[in-house]
Amino acid sequence: MPHDRNRLTSRAILEEIIQLLRRHPAPKTASEIHHDNQKISAVQLPKIRAFVEANQPIEFVLPAFPSKSPNPAKVLGRLPDMAEKLSLSFLNALCQRIQHHHPPGAKLTICSDGRVFGDLIRVDDHHVSAYLKALQRLIADCRADHLELVNLEQISPHAAHTANFNAMREQLVDEYAHPIETIKQTLLGDPAGTQLYRAITRFLFEDGLTPYYRGSRTALQKDSKTRALAVIQRSWAWGALLARRFPDAIRLSIHPQPATGPKIGIHLMPTHDNWLTPWHGVAVERNGQFTLMKRRDAARLGGRIVMQDQQASHYRIDPAHLANRYPPVPQNSIRQAALTGAELVPIRPEVQ
Repeated sequence: MPHDRNRLTSRAILEEIIQLLRRHPAPKTASEIHHDNQKISAVQLPKIRAFVEANQPIEFVLPAFPSKSPNPAKVLGRLPDMAEKLSLSFLNALCQRIQHHHPPGAKLTICSDGRVFGDLIRVDDHHVSAYLKALQRLIADCRADHLELVNLEQISPHAAHTANFNAMREQLVDEYAHPIETIKQTLLGDPAGTQLYRAITRFLFEDGLTPYYRGSRTALQKDSKTRALAVIQRSWAWGALLARRFPDAIRLSIHPQPATGPKIGIHLMPTHDNWLTPWHGVAVERNGQFTLMKRRDAARLGGRIVMQDQQASHYRIDPAHLANRYPPVPQNSIRQAALTGAELVPIRPEVQ
């Protein structure tokens, strides 16, 4: 019967997504995972089923891919590299797998947020523009036909009236943001919020420890805490704008999410750090499998930089260098199968 078929299809789609979860708090037992999944199903299954019953493509929205970290100890450069290539192919592969269950398929809109808070993370708008341009080119090169890339100047209702990015950011805050003090109280009153605040503070602190920084670590830590609140304020304002623009979409996140929340936190690449993202790290290849880590860690483990298209692409590590020093990322067979989207990007021969 159509009713039963739609129910099974919707659940199969949700199962594809569940394999990729970043969870908060991280469950420790099979029973906890099962209980978590039931909570996620209660929130997300009705949204998925609405698309299935309407025979429409499943619509996803993912705020992500802002710009590369400005710290060369974490990344290879300012432009997208193998870490982004693998992540884009992975997201497109997720949509392809969904199409096996649901012929109308899926479409995923990447809402780049670099323009939203670039000034707060100390990345100039021209670097954000260059990153976005290269990212769009990667999507085309990977033939990631299920993906679309948008940013603030395409989404903002004020973009038609101003080309000033600062003005767009101010208007975003004025219309969609809560006061900083309200944001702080919300974060500190919730364990997931506190973890988010600490993670963003850590990112900003690490990004600020560049070779050109001359201040004290204490001053940078204090500044990072202040900027973290503003980054989260704008990020939530961006989410509110996207919710209005894409009211029915399944909302994805690159941060761990509670099971009962409106968003689904997903991993883009295997990593030991549950908060690490492709734009804060490098892709590291060992025996044909990729892991995400910070550049300094890849170099410390004896990694060699692989060049592609006259650009530093990723690290390659001899397994002997990793023995007993950096264990492989734990992956069950289902999760490994879900991550085979990374294999859609061929590795060109290494340039010596």
